[in-house]
Amino acid sequence: MSIVRIKAETLTAVEAACENVFGQKPETLKLGYPPKVEFGDFAVECFPLAKQFRQNPAKIAQAIAAEIQPSESIQGATAVGPYLNFKIYNRVLFGAVSAEIIREGADFGNSDSGRCQRVMVEYMSPNTNKPLHLGHIRNGVLGMAVSNLLEATGHTVVKANLVNDRGVHICKSMLAWLKWANGATPESTGTKGDHFVGDWYVRYAKEAEKDPSLEVESQQMLRKWEDGDPETLTLWKTMNEWVYDGFSETYQKLGLEFDVFYYESDTYKLGKDIIQTGLEKGVFFQEEDGAIVANLPVDEFGTDKDGSPKKVTVLRGDGTSVYITQDLGTAQMKLEEHQLDRSIYVVASEQNYHFQCLFKLLDMLDFDWASGCYHLSYGMVNLPEGKMKSREGRVVDADDLIEEMRQLAEDEIRGRDPDGQLSTAEIQKRALTIGLAAIKFYLLRARHELTINFDPKESISFDGFTGPYCQYAYARCASILRNAQNQDLASVEPDFSLLGNEEELQLIRALIQFPEELAEAAQEFTPARICNRLFTTAQALNQFYHKHSVLSAEDPALVKARLALVHASAIVIKKALALMGIETLEVM
Repeated sequence: MSIVRIKAETLTAVEAACENVFGQKPETLKLGYPPKVEFGDFAVECFPLAKQFRQNPAKIAQAIAAEIQPSESIQGATAVGPYLNFKIYNRVLFGAVSAEIIREGADFGNSDSGRCQRVMVEYMSPNTNKPLHLGHIRNGVLGMAVSNLLEATGHTVVKANLVNDRGVHICKSMLAWLKWANGATPESTGTKGDHFVGDWYVRYAKEAEKDPSLEVESQQMLRKWEDGDPETLTLWKTMNEWVYDGFSETYQKLGLEFDVFYYESDTYKLGKDIIQTGLEKGVFFQEEDGAIVANLPVDEFGTDKDGSPKKVTVLRGDGTSVYITQDLGTAQMKLEEHQLDRSIYVVASEQNYHFQCLFKLLDMLDFDWASGCYHLSYGMVNLPEGKMKSREGRVVDADDLIEEMRQLAEDEIRGRDPDGQLSTAEIQKRALTIGLAAIKFYLLRARHELTINFDPKESISFDGFTGPYCQYAYARCASILRNAQNQDLASVEPDFSLLGNEEELQLIRALIQFPEELAEAAQEFTPARICNRLFTTAQALNQFYHKHSVLSAEDPALVKARLALVHASAIVIKKALALMGIETLEVM
C-alpha cells in the first residue's frame, strides 16, 4: 500500500461517514497532520464543513468520528474540537511507507505533474570582464535547484546562460591588457583565466582615476568592435575564451549545468523588428528626439510627478538599442527555438522594475506566451566583512569563498581526527564536499526573495540548520546500514507493529511529507521548502538515533523494522540533498 492509497482511504472514510450522517458528501476535504504525533497520523479540519452541513465544526467532527470504522489501514478516528484525527495501524504506516521509499529509491517524491511542459531556467548571466562572485553563487545554486525541482516534477527543463560578453566594460579589460600586459597570458602567469582578465579590469579602473582619457579610448575600442575591426575582434575572442575557461572550472566545482549558452554579442541587435511592429500597432510611439517609447499602464505603474503615465524607452533617438530592446527580441527567440511553455529568469531583485516593464511590454504586444514569463527575484547577500578575502573592493570572489569554506571544513575534519587516521587526499575530498554543502544550503535555506547575511562559520557547523548537519545525518544512516551487514538477519522478517514511539512517529511523518513538500517547492520555485523539510528529517533521524538502539534492539524483528526506517530515511535525505545540488558522504 502506498502513501497515496493510505491518504485516499482516509478521505474516502470521511466522505462515506458524511454521506451516512448528513446525507451528502463533503464539498471540500483536506488531509493534514495533527500538531503532535500522539494525537494521530492524519487530521481533517471540519471548519470548511460547517457551512455545508450547517452545524458546529466540533459536533461535525464528533459525528464523523463515531461513524468511522476500522479498515485495512485505519485503526480509528477521534474528534478533538473541530478536528478529526486518524490513527493508522503502525504495521501499515511504517511498513507501507518504508517499503514504498525503498522501492522507489532516488525517484521517491517525483511526479509527472509537469509532464509535457517545457520550461527554460535562465541563470548566472555573468560579465566576461571579471570573475564570478558571491552573488553569482546564490544565483547559480538557486537556478540549479529550481531546475532540479522542475525535473523531479516531470517538466522538461532547458538550463540557459545568457553571457554578457560585449560592451564598454569588456573593452576596458581589453584596453588595459593591450597597454600593460606585455603579452602575458593566464598560462604564463599561472592565473585562472577569469581572474586574469578581472585583474586587468581592476588595473583599468586604477589607471582611469589618474588618466580620464582612457574612457575615450575604451569607447573608441567599442566602436572598433561594433565595426568589426579584425584585431579588436581577435583580442576580444581570445580574452573571452580565457574567461570562459575560468568560468567553466567554477561551474563544474559548483555542479552548475547548462544546456544552452546565449551571448549578448549575438543578441544585442535583436528586438528592433518587434519595436517596429509595436510602432505600427500603436503600442509604441516616437518622441520629438526620435526615441521610441511606450506608456505604461497607470493602474500598474503609477504616474510621473506631472501626472502623466510613466514611460519606458525601447529604442534611443539615434536608433541604438537599450537593454529592454534586446530582451524583447531574446524572449521571442528563446520561445521559438525551444517551444517553451514557461521562461524563468533568475535575476537579482535590483532588476525587479526592468522585468516588470519587460513582461508588460510583451503583454501589450499581444504575445500569448507573455504570461509564461516569470522573474525569479532573489535578494542580496550581505558581505561577511572581515571574514572573507575580497578580490575587488566589496565583492567576495566565488573561488576565494569556495577555498575559504574548504579550508574551514578541513579544519573541522582534522579536529575530529586527532590520531591522523585519514589521508590528506581523503581529507581534502571530504572538505570540498562539505564546504560546498555549507555554501549551497546556507544560500538556499532562506526564501529566495530575502536578503541574507552569509556567516561562514555558522554555515560550516556540523550542528544546527546547516548543510553539513544534514550530510552528517545521511552518513549516520550509511554507517548503521553498513554495520547491519555484519549481523545475521537474512531470515528475519521485520515487524512494523513494534514501531510507534514518539521519535519513530516523528521520523515517519517527516518522510511522508516529503513528496508534498517537493510538489509545493516546484510549484513555487522555492528550494527553501526542501531545505526545511531536509533539516526536519535529519533532526528527527538524529533524535530517534540518540533515544533508541537500532542494531542492538533485543527483538531481531524490531531490528529489521528499524533498519527499514533508517534505510528509507537515508533515501529521502540523499534525495533532498541532491535536489539542492549537494553531494553526500558515506563517512564523515
